[in-house]
This record gives sequence, structure tokens and C-alpha cells, in this order.
Amino acid sequence: MKSLRGIVPALILPAVIMAVAVCAAQTESKSAPPPAAVPAPSAAGSPAAPEPTAGKYVIGPLDVLEIKVWHNPDLTGFFPVRPDGFISMPLIGEFKADGLTVAELTSLVKEKLSAQINDPDVNIQPSRTNSKKIFILGQCNRQGEMPLMGEMKVLDAISNCGGFKDFANPKKIYVLRGTQRFPFNYNDVSKGKRMEQNIVLQSGDYIIVPE
Repeated sequence: MKSLRGIVPALILPAVIMAVAVCAAQTESKSAPPPAAVPAPSAAGSPAAPEPTAGKYVIGPLDVLEIKVWHNPDLTGFFPVRPDGFISMPLIGEFKADGLTVAELTSLVKEKLSAQINDPDVNIQPSRTNSKKIFILGQCNRQGEMPLMGEMKVLDAISNCGGFKDFANPKKIYVLRGTQRFPFNYNDVSKGKRMEQNIVLQSGDYIIVPE
């Protein structure tokens, strides 16, 4: 009997210790906060692309437009805007494009084609912008005329002039608009200062880069 009494506690004690450990583990798992949720990736997988400015371009005489009508090669091609501001297309004839933005003209062409085609898919892009130009002169590597696309600002135009020559004075750049003169300090504006000098350009403006 003495030996049996010594064996029973020896068998029960490990079972009790194991039960206590299991209860402690369960209590700890219940009290632990849930893991933070990981945000799901967007459907595109990347940030949205900026809206293109071509749709805001205002069409003028002598511009050349690339018009694409899906599944209709006879209606697709390059269409010049005549000096009177009109263009001509198969099926819909002549209509005025001068003064419309690309987005407005796209809607107009869709509306006119809808009488002949069910739900036409139309895309219009300016191919040659002959009606609106600006000019860059002086101490820059690429001088001359430049097409004016959308709301182009001075800094946008200068970034396309191929850089400055050795003796250029970027602090004294100015824009000539008729009899008006607008100063532009490239060194400041490129660093985010004097942003009011980074004006929206108009057709016929001259950007002068002095020595």
C-alpha cells in the first residue's frame, strides 16, 4: 500500500502541471490584440495616372488633328483645320472646330456620327499645333518656336529648351507679351520661390533668356 500511495501522486502531478500550462496559453491568446489588417492593393496596382492635358487644348486654324473612329478605318486619319476654322469628315461633312477644346470636339464628332453609327468610339489628338505657338530666344540651346499645348507655364517651356548656354543669366529671364514684360527668375522658381512669376503662357509670347 505504501508503494502504491507513492506512485499515484507521481502520476497525477505532471498531468496537473500540463493542464495549468494549457489554460495559461489559452488565456494569453484571448487577451492578445488581433494583428493589424494589411490594406488591400488597389485594382490598378499603381497610382492613378495624371489626366492628360491634350483634351484641354483649344483648336485653331491650320492645326492638324488625328481622329480615330474604332472599327471604322474610313473615318480614321489626319484632318487639317482650314483657315476658316472648319474641318471635313466622311459621313458628317463640314463643321467648325476652331475655338473648341479637343474634349469638346470629340463629343461633337460622337454626336454627329451617332446618326450613322451605333455608339461610335472616337479619339482625337492634336497632331500638329500650327495655330498656337510661343518663342524662346537668347542664351538657351534650343531656340525658336514651340507649340503651345494646354496650360503651359514658363517653367514648362524652359524645361524643353535644352538647357542654358554658358553665359546665360537665368535670374533675368522675362516674357514679352505685346507691350507687357513679365520677369522670371529661374533660380527662384525652380526652387519653389516666387511662383507667381511662373505665369500661364499665351500664344505669341516670347521668352527671352539674356546674358
